[in-house]
Amino acid sequence: MKIYTLLLAAAACFAQNPPAPADTLVSPEVRPNRTVTFRIHAPRASEVTFFGDWMPANSREKMTRDAAGVWSVTLGPLPPSVYLYSFNVDGMTIADPVNPRIKLRARTSASMVEVPAETPAFWQVRDVPHGDVQINYRKSKALNGETRWIWIYTPPGYEKSNRRYPVLYLFHGSNDTAGGWVLAGHANFILDNLIAEKKAEPMIVVMPYGHAVPFGSPREVQARNVVLYDQYIVEDVIPHVESKYRVAPGKANRAIAGLSMGGGQSIHIGFSHLDLFSAIGAFSAAVPADFETRFAAALKDPKSTNAQLKTLWIACGKDDFLIKRNQDFSALLKSRQIRHTFELTEGAHTYTVWRRYLGEFAPLLFR
Repeated sequence: MKIYTLLLAAAACFAQNPPAPADTLVSPEVRPNRTVTFRIHAPRASEVTFFGDWMPANSREKMTRDAAGVWSVTLGPLPPSVYLYSFNVDGMTIADPVNPRIKLRARTSASMVEVPAETPAFWQVRDVPHGDVQINYRKSKALNGETRWIWIYTPPGYEKSNRRYPVLYLFHGSNDTAGGWVLAGHANFILDNLIAEKKAEPMIVVMPYGHAVPFGSPREVQARNVVLYDQYIVEDVIPHVESKYRVAPGKANRAIAGLSMGGGQSIHIGFSHLDLFSAIGAFSAAVPADFETRFAAALKDPKSTNAQLKTLWIACGKDDFLIKRNQDFSALLKSRQIRHTFELTEGAHTYTVWRRYLGEFAPLLFR
């Protein structure tokens, strides 16, 4: 009888205390018309705003609060893509607490929402053979024995093949992680789809962590990042990859590319080691400010430089804050007769743009 009474009391308690809004909240909610509703349960907040990476920098959308303390905003329709977004609750920027798709960063994080295309886009999962992504942890001799992670994509069929594959070294941007090109960039799916359509050669893609000095270090420390990262790639990453994976030998089978900070790194490392890489890709690149003086020899001898570089591909969005640096870089190369491609596209400093660039750059490699 006592047990029965306790059960009735517990049932009555549950009936009087339904699940909190945060327990049943849906966020984000993507509708067939590509509008998206974002929600957050913050009953004690006085102001909540929203930012998505498709919006102008430093802009905010105000969210409205209901009687249960749930703040919401509906935006769109949005073009198909994977977007980054965050909330600002009374001055504190946070990721979406109920969305498991998190964009990791060197500092802070954001959430991701996918707005799918009616027919799977080049960056979406398709019914094609898939490659694998492995995370390698290795100590770095160049960086004082620090253990660092490297994300490595191997193409479909790698495990069953005796073939040796060319390698693309692909770098992320500032305040990102080694996983950025997979988690937000969908680099693995882009390569899967290109390879399935025979638009790109099967290749290994190596994605190291790009902060050779701690992110957020003083400016004078940050100034050393690209030089230390150069040493790390040449002394640690390339030897590790070529000892563990079936890699085709020689510079003809190595390419280097990156976005933003990583684009600047690919320019610096690529031009510093023209004996190692046959192709360089720079996506919305933080072009090295001292390029003209540091690489004066390469600029002075365009015949030799052009003979060593099969592909030099640069692209930037019209709304990107780095657009002038990229335009000036292309103008400098043109004035010195350095053969290259420069694409000026729509878009800003986002993975929506960089996915497209990877989809255009990869098919140019190793042909």
